[in-house]
Amino acid sequence: MKKYIGVKIVEAEPMTLGDYNKSRGWTIPDDEDPNREGFRVVYKDGYVSWCPKEMFKDQNLGITGKNNTITQEDVDNMIANVLVKTIGIKTTFVQVTLLNGFTLEETSSCVDPANYDEAMGAEFCLGKIKDKIWFLLGFFLQSAVYGFDHVKGEGE
Repeated sequence: MKKYIGVKIVEAEPMTLGDYNKSRGWTIPDDEDPNREGFRVVYKDGYVSWCPKEMFKDQNLGITGKNNTITQEDVDNMIANVLVKTIGIKTTFVQVTLLNGFTLEETSSCVDPANYDEAMGAEFCLGKIKDKIWFLLGFFLQSAVYGFDHVKGEGE
């Protein structure tokens, strides 16, 4: 079977499996736990489903922007860990690990080691890394909004 990467925009609210079944007018099967935590999920075409909490959290990224936008908060929330190291006597190395384990790295160096400031170098590198995160989240959001089978852009 071929594998696919799915990217979509959904609305969701926390809801137990029992409450979801009750909201649909269904009887929960005896072998199901009505207290199992999860989410009621509504897709853009109106389709409604329920997803276990662990799977939902693993497969969905919450965003704060409205009207198909990414915010600074969304960018900041993607960062799971920041590593800062001085390399030699005038270079700062910054590695950021994102929530999904993907890493981004940047370096910054000064001309005169007497002027070296690790905090300043880290701030500069982190700014460049956050620009990359904006780019990646923009790509991700564009894919979720418009899909992969047609082009949306200027002139349409």
